[in-house]
Amino acid sequence: MVRKSPFIIALENNDTELLGKLQDLHGLVLRDAALPKRVKILMMMLVDAILNHETGVAVLADQAREAGASEAEVRETVQVAYLMGGQPGLVAATKAFKS
Repeated sequence: MVRKSPFIIALENNDTELLGKLQDLHGLVLRDAALPKRVKILMMMLVDAILNHETGVAVLADQAREAGASEAEVRETVQVAYLMGGQPGLVAATKAFKS
């Protein structure tokens, strides 16, 4: 089972109505369509890396793997984070690696 982001846990404990709305939006956006779900999650991981959200990077990397992303795809997303986010993006993106 993939771990949950801390903000999801906070919503579960404090605002289930907002959580439901968020889950509805996630269901709409993250479905397989022109872009597969795994690619969309990798894109989210990239943004979290650039914004230096290390916990989000780790959680999203696991979610991407669960959605079928390969280690090579995760690694290339880390490389793009470095290209676009510089050193801070790289530091955060390395949270995607298991070891």
